[in-house]
Amino acid sequence: MAGNDWLNGYLEAILDAGNNTRKRNDGRQKIAKFEEQVKAEKLFSPTKYFVEEVVNSFDESELHRTWVKVIATRNTRERSNRLENMCWRIWHLARKKKQIAWDDAQRLVKRSLEREQGRNDAEDDLSELSEGEKEKGDMSSAEPSVKDILRTKSDMHVWSDDVNKSRHLYIVLISVHGLVRAENMELGRDSDTGGQVKYVVELARALANTKGVYRVDLLTRQITSPEVDSSYGEPNDMLICPPDGSGSCGAYIVRIPCGPRDKYIPKESLWPHIPEFVDGALGHIVNMARALGEEVNGGKPTWPYVIHGHYADAGEVAAHLSGALNVPMVLTGHSLGRNKFEQLLKQGRLTKEDINATYKIMRRIEGEELGLDSAEMVVTSTRQEIEEQWGLYDGFDLKLERKLRVRRRRGVSCLGRYMPRMVVIPPGMDFSYVAAHDSEGDGDLKSLIGSDRGQSKRHLPPIWSEVMRFFTNPHKPTILALSRPDPKKNVTTLLKAFGECRALRELANLTLILGNRDDIEEMSNSSSVVLTTVLKLIDKYDLYGQVAYPKHHKQSDVPDIYRLAAKTKGVFVNPALVEPFGLTIIEAAAYGLPVVATKNGGPVDILKALNNGLLVDPHDQKAIEEALLKLVGDKNLWLECRKNGLKNIHRFSWPEHCRNYLSHVEHSRNRHPTTRLQITPIPEEPLSDSLKDVEDLSLRFSVEGDFKQNGELDAATRQRELIEAITRMSSSSSDVGATYGPGRRQRLFVIAMDCYDQNGDGTQVFQEVLVNVKKVASLGYGQGRVGIVLLTGSSLQDIVKAFKGCQINIEDFDALVCKSGGEMYYPWRDLAADADYETHIEYRWPGENVRSMVPRLARLEVGADDDIVEYAGSSSSRCYSYSVRPGAKTRRVDDLRQRLRMRGFRCNLVYTRVASRLNVVPLVASRVQALRYLSVRWAIDLSKVVLFAGEKGDTDIEDLLAGLHKTLVLRGSVEYGSEKLIHGEDSFKREDVVPQDSPNIALVESYQAHDISAALEALGIKGF
Repeated sequence: MAGNDWLNGYLEAILDAGNNTRKRNDGRQKIAKFEEQVKAEKLFSPTKYFVEEVVNSFDESELHRTWVKVIATRNTRERSNRLENMCWRIWHLARKKKQIAWDDAQRLVKRSLEREQGRNDAEDDLSELSEGEKEKGDMSSAEPSVKDILRTKSDMHVWSDDVNKSRHLYIVLISVHGLVRAENMELGRDSDTGGQVKYVVELARALANTKGVYRVDLLTRQITSPEVDSSYGEPNDMLICPPDGSGSCGAYIVRIPCGPRDKYIPKESLWPHIPEFVDGALGHIVNMARALGEEVNGGKPTWPYVIHGHYADAGEVAAHLSGALNVPMVLTGHSLGRNKFEQLLKQGRLTKEDINATYKIMRRIEGEELGLDSAEMVVTSTRQEIEEQWGLYDGFDLKLERKLRVRRRRGVSCLGRYMPRMVVIPPGMDFSYVAAHDSEGDGDLKSLIGSDRGQSKRHLPPIWSEVMRFFTNPHKPTILALSRPDPKKNVTTLLKAFGECRALRELANLTLILGNRDDIEEMSNSSSVVLTTVLKLIDKYDLYGQVAYPKHHKQSDVPDIYRLAAKTKGVFVNPALVEPFGLTIIEAAAYGLPVVATKNGGPVDILKALNNGLLVDPHDQKAIEEALLKLVGDKNLWLECRKNGLKNIHRFSWPEHCRNYLSHVEHSRNRHPTTRLQITPIPEEPLSDSLKDVEDLSLRFSVEGDFKQNGELDAATRQRELIEAITRMSSSSSDVGATYGPGRRQRLFVIAMDCYDQNGDGTQVFQEVLVNVKKVASLGYGQGRVGIVLLTGSSLQDIVKAFKGCQINIEDFDALVCKSGGEMYYPWRDLAADADYETHIEYRWPGENVRSMVPRLARLEVGADDDIVEYAGSSSSRCYSYSVRPGAKTRRVDDLRQRLRMRGFRCNLVYTRVASRLNVVPLVASRVQALRYLSVRWAIDLSKVVLFAGEKGDTDIEDLLAGLHKTLVLRGSVEYGSEKLIHGEDSFKREDVVPQDSPNIALVESYQAHDISAALEALGIKGF
C-alpha cells in the first residue's frame, strides 16, 4: 500500500487546490472551469499537475482500492464526499487514458500492416521481369562486368569549379517560418527562429560563392508586425554582394507577403496561407527568370536550377512551384512531424486530438508527404534520419527505393513507381570566423586573467565578462551548453548531473547559454518552465558561483563563447533527448572544444567523422557525469579529441557541402524532364492591332477633343483624350482574334464550379452562372480586357453538351481545363488541346500501371467488385475516370492517396459529380496548378485573377479557394458536392487549408449579375 500513500497524498493535494480555487472565486467556480481559465491565461495549475501525476503514475486498480477505502470510511463531511466523487472521476479518467493508449497502439499496428501490404504488393510487381525487360536488362549488361560496374558507380560526377564556372545557375531556397535576416539573427527568440534560420542563410551565402552559381534567392515570409523589428518587413535583403568579375550577382533574402500583414504568427498557424505564399513566390521567380534571361541567356527565361524547400511548410511550397514550373525539387525536413507525433503519443499526456490542435501535426505530416511526392532528392544530415524518421512515412520505403534505383541503373522499367533519393550531406559551417589563434596555444587563461584583473578585463570580449561574473573561480574548465530553453534539449538533466557530482563541481564551471530573455514570465510556457526549473536546481544544489546563465547574448558573441570554453580547457555538451543533426557540435569542434553528445540522432555520425568526443544516453544522468569527468579530467584525452576535431573539421565546411550538394542535384536533374515553360511575350503595344485602320489619329482628336477658347487642346486634355480614344477603339474592335491573344488580357475571371443534382447530373444553374459572369465581364470591364476560363471536373464532351442551348458560346472562353486538371483546351483555336500542357503534367504519371490498382484500393474491404469500375468513355491518356455505384462506399481521398503512396504511385485524386465519379490525374495536374500554368504562359499576375466557386464542390475545392487571387463564393450555385470524401477522421481539417479570415475570399449572396458586381467592387475590383 506504499503506492497508495502517495496516491492519497496527491488526492488530498487536489482537494486543497480545489478549496483554494473556491475561495478565490467566492465558491461559485468549479474546478473544471478554473482549469480552463488557467490554461487560457497560461498560469500554473496545481490541480492539473496532481491530476496528471495520478493518471500517469498509478494503475487503475490502485485508484479503485482508494475509492473503496473512501466509501468504507466516509462520513457526512463535505470533504469526504468530494474525495469519493473525485476518486470515481479520476478512475474513469485513467481508464479513458488507457483506452486511448490502446486505440493508438491499434492504429499504429494497423498502419504498419497497411504499409507492409503496400510494400509486398510493390515487391510482387517488381520481382518478375517481362521478357522485354529481361532482354533490355541483358543488353545493358552485355559489356564486360568490370566496365559495367564502373558505369554504375560513376553515374554521378563530382562538382568541379573549373568545369562549371562558366554556367549561370539560378537557385531558389525556401524557408517560410521564423525571423530571417542577413545580420544579427535573433536565434532563440522563439521556437521558430533557431538553427534552421542560420542554416539556410549560410547555405545561400555559400552557394552564391560557388563557381557556376549566378544568383541565389532565399524566399521567406514578409512580416510587418510591430511585434518584430522593421527589417523583417523589407521586401529584399542582400546576403552577399560578390566582387566585380566574379560571374555572380549574389544571394538575396526575398520576403513574400503571406497571411496577416500585421501579425507575427507561429508556423502552426501558417498552413492556411501556404497557397498565398506559393502564388507570390511564383510571381517573383517568373519575373526573375525573365530578368536573368535578359542578362545571361540571350533573352530566354533562366528558370531555377533547383527549388529547395526547408521544413514541411516550405516543402509543400516547393512541391507546388516545382509542379508549376517543371523544375527539380529538393527537400530538407530539418525535423519531422511523424516522428514528433509518435513520441508525443508514447508520452501519453496528450490525445491525438490535443496533439493535432496544438501542433497541427496532421497538416504538417501531409505537407511532408507532398514534399516526398515531388522531390527528386531529400537531403538529410545523418543516416539515422533516413532509417528511423523518413522510414515512418507512406511516401518513402528504403528497401523499395533501393530496388527501384537498381532497376533504373539496369535500364529496367519501374512500372510507374517512384521513390525520392535520400542523400546524406551534413550541414556546413562558416570557418571564416575562426581566427588562427583559436587552434593554437595551450588554452591557459593566465595571460588573460591575472592578478591585475582590472587591466586585463579591458582586453576581454564583453561576453566573457558577462559570463565570468557568475564564477567564483573563472580559471576552472568550462562545461558549455548552448541551446534554446526547450524541454527536448534536456538541460535540466545536465544540471542535475553537475549538481549531484561533487568531483565535477570541484573540477569545472558550467555555462548555460539558453537564448535571450527579459522576463521569464513573458516567455512561452515551455521556455519559462525550463528556465524556472534551471533556477530552482541551481538553488537546490547551491551552485551559485559555479553556474553562469546570462540573460542576453548576440549571435556575434557565439564564437567568443566557444573561445572562452576552449581557453579554459573545457568541453561542449549537447544532452538533447534527440538531436536531428547537431550544428553546435561542429561549431564547438572548430574552436578546439572536445564534445559530449547525445547518442540519439546526428551526433553519432558527426563524432564518427570528427572523432573528438564521447556519446552518452541522454536519459542516463550517471553516464553524463562520467563522460564529462573523463574528458575534463584526462588532459591527454582532452588534447587528443581537440586535435582530432581540428584536423577533421574540413569535412563540414560550406565549400565541401556545396560541392556535394550540387553534385547530387546535377545527378538528380538527369532523371527530371528537360522541357521548360515558355512565356508568351507581351506585345509592347498590345492595342496596336486595333489602330491599323486609323489613318489620321490627330484629325480624330481635333474633332473629339475639348478645345480652349483659342481652339487649341492643352497637353493634359490631349493626353487624356488619346488614352480614351485608344480604349474605345480597342473595345469596339470587331477583330475577335485580337481580343483572345495571350498577353492582351488585363484580368482573368475563372469559373471553378460544376452544378449537379443529387444524382450527379448537370443543372440549369451552371448555364446561369456562366451567363452572369460573362455579363459582368463584358459590361463592367470592357470587351477583350477580361478573359474567362472554365475549370471543371467534367470531360470536354460533357462541357460541350452543357453549352448547347446556352446564351453564350463556348468560343467566348479563353481556356477550358477539364477532368480536374488532366486536360486543357483553347476554344479560340477550335478547341485544340494544349500539347505543351500534356507534356508538362506527365512527370511521374504511372499511366497504365496504376489503372487497375485504383478500383482495387478505392473500394472498402466489405464492398462489392462493381462498387467502383472504370468509366471508359471518359478516360484518356492523362486521366483515368472511374464510376462509383450509387450507394457504394469508397475510401476518402487522403486514405486512397496513402495506399497509393505506400506502393510508390504518385497521383492526384479527385471525386466529382457528387462523389459518383473519381478522376485520377498526374501528380502535378490539378485545377489550381492549371491556373498557375496559364498565369505563367500568359504573363497574367495571379492577383489579377477572380475565381468563382460554390459553397460545395469536388474534393479539390479547398485547394482552389486560397491564394493571391480573389475568390467569390456564390451562394446557392452548388447544391450538392463531394467534399464528404476529402478528409478522414484522423486527418486535418478544412480550417488548416482555407484561411477563415482572408480578405481575398468573399461570400456572395447569390449568383446573379448585380450581386457579383457588388462583391467585386467590395473587393476593390472596379471596371476599367
